[in-house]
Amino acid sequence: MQAFLVSTGIVALAEMGDKTQLLALVLAARFRKPWPIVLGILVATMANHAMAGALGAWVTTFIGPQVLRWILGASFIAMALWMLTPDKLDSDAEKPPPRFGVFGTTVAVFFLAEMGDKTQIATVMLAAQYEAYAGVVAGTTLGMMLANAPVVWLGERVTRLLPLRVVHSVSALIFAGLGVTALLLKAA
Repeated sequence: MQAFLVSTGIVALAEMGDKTQLLALVLAARFRKPWPIVLGILVATMANHAMAGALGAWVTTFIGPQVLRWILGASFIAMALWMLTPDKLDSDAEKPPPRFGVFGTTVAVFFLAEMGDKTQIATVMLAAQYEAYAGVVAGTTLGMMLANAPVVWLGERVTRLLPLRVVHSVSALIFAGLGVTALLLKAA
């Protein structure tokens, strides 16, 4: 349960102001069909985070707990620094090919946008740290949905309510705290 809750919180915070959240806003404005967009985000996120979680679980099979602790600590601190730099939406993502329909376009664009993204990397790290593949993937997927579904349904109004600079700062502090904790606590 801890892996699920921590994964949900970390990814929901990391997603604030991220390029995929901006992409959700663009898709909502362009297509004005929230259900296919939200379902497309869910499918893309589940597929992407399932792969990332599998990578995280696999890493633990050949890296010892002490080395993994140092890698995770350094990775979380790097994520904290990365959180201080908000993403901007690439111009290529603004014009997805409509021939795949709203759902298909959302799945394809979201899946590709998540490759190498903060939340995908966080999923790898969390799966390696907690060794709870299903809990981490379910949590990171829920975190993505908590951050993106309201943007699809409520659009720009949601982004005006949340001061993204504060959200990024709080997220950075959480990642830094997790990194320092991982570095200071000895693995059992």
